[in-house]
Formats: sequence, structure tokens, C-alpha cells
Amino acid sequence: MTQGLLEHDTDGVPLALRTAWWATAWLRGAVVTDLLLDAVIGEDATHVVAGLDGLGLGGTPDAADTLVTGLGRLRAEGAASFGLALPAEGDPVGLGGPRPFNDAALEAGQAVVVAGAGVGLVPSRVGAAVTWRAYPAERRQLPDVGEADRELRSALPRTADALADLDVARWRPEVADELLNLRHRTPIQAPAGVPARCVELAARALQARAIVDLALADDGGAVAVHEIAARRAVLLPLARAARRGLVAAGSPEVWPS
Repeated sequence: MTQGLLEHDTDGVPLALRTAWWATAWLRGAVVTDLLLDAVIGEDATHVVAGLDGLGLGGTPDAADTLVTGLGRLRAEGAASFGLALPAEGDPVGLGGPRPFNDAALEAGQAVVVAGAGVGLVPSRVGAAVTWRAYPAERRQLPDVGEADRELRSALPRTADALADLDVARWRPEVADELLNLRHRTPIQAPAGVPARCVELAARALQARAIVDLALADDGGAVAVHEIAARRAVLLPLARAARRGLVAAGSPEVWPS
């Protein structure tokens, strides 16, 4: 259900969500550059931004910028915020086009959209180095924070009931344990300026994604093809609700005032 080793890091938070939150806080003066770098780069060796020259932002052709230099160039081009896209096949949530950006973001499973600058950034990893490739990006439609929160709150108990009917405790006891502990979520570190409601929504969405990943980690517990199909059918709405929750929580364009 999730894509690529880049999608999650060690604390379960998508790289693009962490980058959107901290880059927006840096842009708005809520955090200093060192905190931005610590939060985004973490234990990686380096992050660079490539492709800005191809968008007509000046500089040396084919050169890659450091993360701070690249973000600074986007700020000079009118960047207002950095937001999350978390697309999956058939569900391009957080994307507005054009197709080259959408295709690259779908392949990576995540992207950052720079509101006000018309730029999208798609990460790729080689070892301990991450390159953020810049693409033209169009204005996007986003889920409302309240709507995404309600959808996720509704999807979780429905999924729990459906998985109980499928005897989740027999084929994946750790999933049953997660479902019994829905009120106990791992706290997420967020920078100043991210609304508390969005931090809570992101934590709930990450918990839902963990349930989906655990339940689909292998199909060894399903003894027939129809059981595998039934399991996936139950989990698809929760995976969608979790992506929408994360995108709303990670997109300052729709944050509550």
C-alpha cells in the first residue's frame, strides 16, 4: 500500500511531510536555519535541490543547490508555504498537475508543493543523499482539515470492525493490538506554527497507515485468494483516509486560522 523506502523514515513520518512543516516554519521565521537542517536532513549525509535552473530561476545550468540555497531561491520567487502531496495509484491527493510533476510524485509516493512559486519538489534517495527535483506545479485542490479529520475518525472504527470480522487476531495479532490502542498515539515533533489540530490529525493518520502496513505486510495468514482480496478491500478506505489526513495536516493552504 505504501511505496518506496523513501516514504517513511525511522519515526514513521514521511520525509515530504517533515520538510513541508519545517520549511514553512523557516519561511515564516518561526525556526532558524540550523533547526530546519536538523529536522529535514536528520541522519542523512546531504539534501540538494536540483532543476531550479530549468524553471528559469537563474543560476548555473545543471547545477544543484544546497537545501538552504534552494529554499532561499524559492522564497525569492514568492514562496508562501510548503505543502504535502501523498499520491497513490488512482488517488492523486495533493497534486494539481501538470503530468510530469504528477508522474514523478506518484513514482516517489510523495512530494512537496511550493505555494506561491508554482514549483513542486520530488525527493529521490541514493544511499544517504537525497535530491529534491524541481518541477513546474499547478494550483491544487486540497481536503479540508475538518473534513479529513472526520473521514479518518469514521474510517478507523469501520475498519476495526471489518478486520475483526475477518479474524485479524488470528492472522495478524499485532494489528489487533494496534486497533485496541487507537487512543494511544506516538507524539510527533512539529515546529512552531503548525496548528495543534493538524499535529493531532497527522499522528492519527500515521497510526492508521501503520495499521494498513502491518495488515498488508504479508498475505501468509490468508488461506485463499478471496480472503486476500477481502483484506485489501477493507483496508483501502482507511489508507485513503490516512493519506487525505496527512495531506490536509501538511498543507498550510488549508490550515485553520
